Amino acid sequence: MTIHCEVLTGVDGARIGIATLDAPKALNALNLPMIEVLGEQLHAWARDPGIVCVLLRGNGAKAFCAGGDVRALAQACRDHPGSVPPLAASFFAAEYRLDFALHTYPKPLLCWGHGHVLGGGMGLLQGANVRIVTPSSRLAMPEISIGLYPDVGASWFLARLPGKLGLFFGLTGAPINARDALDLGLADRFLGEHQQEALIEELLQLNWQEQTAIQLNSLLKAEQHRACAELPDAQWLPRRHEIDQLLDVADAASAWRALERLKQHDDPLLADAGHRLHEGCPLTAHLVWEQIRRARYLSLAQVFQMEYSMSLNCCRHPEFSEGVRARLLDKDNQPRWHWPDVAQVPTAVVEAHFAKAWEGRHPLADVG
Repeated sequence: MTIHCEVLTGVDGARIGIATLDAPKALNALNLPMIEVLGEQLHAWARDPGIVCVLLRGNGAKAFCAGGDVRALAQACRDHPGSVPPLAASFFAAEYRLDFALHTYPKPLLCWGHGHVLGGGMGLLQGANVRIVTPSSRLAMPEISIGLYPDVGASWFLARLPGKLGLFFGLTGAPINARDALDLGLADRFLGEHQQEALIEELLQLNWQEQTAIQLNSLLKAEQHRACAELPDAQWLPRRHEIDQLLDVADAASAWRALERLKQHDDPLLADAGHRLHEGCPLTAHLVWEQIRRARYLSLAQVFQMEYSMSLNCCRHPEFSEGVRARLLDKDNQPRWHWPDVAQVPTAVVEAHFAKAWEGRHPLADVG
């Protein structure tokens, strides 16, 4: 079992559910059984009138969750070339249902996002009512490096960042620290690494019978005040103007070329972002551009339905399995992209990623 669930009882008999991602050696990467167990447990706690609050966290010092188990997905893609592997259809449907359930959870849901919060981990964190970050938090959507695209609702939350920052993070996979996460609306509270147990104890002391929202807010404010001296400096908002100017372009290929020039920048942060993009997948750049453009006009449920189409179609095309091979399996860091030139990616291929990839009704038609 790689999900550990427990219930603690408070002073007034109120109970708090705690779900822990418990695969620290894998940086708590999500596989299908973990997603299914977590989804079932959260659903049960939502129905249980005795459960007043839920905390979602990850075991180990390095990561809350470093994403999904893309190794297994990529292997399934290699076993089913040109088609949608059954594992992919099941995995993405279950993951997106879980993410949507978090966004719409009927009870206070706190998520402790320490360390690496990548890909699928961002999907969990962004769905929580109270998104907690710490000094070690590094949030990112790094899918461009493996030929996928920022999913798990990233079309929604990247599209709603100020200026061109959402496009920038999607194209570069640049990490976001706790201060920027707060400033950009990707986190709600900042706490120290060692405050978690104290927070749980105080949650158990609350009177959950009346003015719950006021009490919880006061508790979180007080805990955050204790940690304020540990808050890191902002990294990306001070650079927003330059990023907005760079990405004031008409298409994905122009955005790629603009960011690629950052490799020679005097600013180490921007130079690193340029290198991340340069080593990434050109097809992914087109998908990022298009998903953010489309998501501005979609509901949250429609975003997950769109991303389901994109994910299944990524499994049908060669870039995803090749990116995982190069970065995570063989680790030669020399992906042989099918379309290595961003200007040569066919428009029809990009459009095909948004097309239906199943028979009959949409598998997420009932979401929302």
